[in-house]
Amino acid sequence: MAKYQRILLKLSGEVMAGRSAFGIDGERVAALALEIAEVVRAGVQIGLVVGGGNFIRGVTASRDLDRVTADHMGMLATVMNALALQDRFERMNVPARVMSAIHMSQVCEPYTVRRALRHLEKGRVVIFAGGTSNPFFSTDTGAALRALEMHAEVLAKATRVDGVFDKDPLTHPDAVMFKQVSPQEVLARGLQVMDATAVAMCRDHHLPVIVFNLNVPGNIMRMTMGESIGTLIC
Repeated sequence: MAKYQRILLKLSGEVMAGRSAFGIDGERVAALALEIAEVVRAGVQIGLVVGGGNFIRGVTASRDLDRVTADHMGMLATVMNALALQDRFERMNVPARVMSAIHMSQVCEPYTVRRALRHLEKGRVVIFAGGTSNPFFSTDTGAALRALEMHAEVLAKATRVDGVFDKDPLTHPDAVMFKQVSPQEVLARGLQVMDATAVAMCRDHHLPVIVFNLNVPGNIMRMTMGESIGTLIC
């Protein structure tokens, strides 16, 4: 039996690109959707927040653009990724809905809390797009916000590494991974796992966060079942 019955899963936009640096890799998206579908078929309710970094990152783009404009472009990128995921789920006969914080009714549903909750209760995967609709807020913050609004039991952040480390393990072979760490320590040490606003929101509302490696097949199911993988922030 799954440990968690309702999960908010945060995915980076980069995962959608697979081995490429840009765009959407159909094979990678299909494999990702298949893993999530297995969890859904086990009776777990899943909400997804996906970034847009495979197309544009607001912070990076703001070097050449006004920050507000860059962030709005990043929000639109999340909608493209969300639609790609929805299409893949529907092909697998897994009902899914894209709900955007930016209204674009010809493309996807506008986000409302009550409608999103109803979709989850009916067993649909809900893909939250458009961030918070506000500039200067990352998709990490959007994920924390949606997790709290959906009464999720855990915010699961999928990354390229095994968990939270004391320094970047991709550039420091001697980096040490935490099995459990408090939000206060994440903030005090400046651990680069989520932005400070998202960490503070989870801390203030007692929402646990699990950081795990998405590149290990089966890790989404393992995390859902409560296996000790990654890092628990609580």
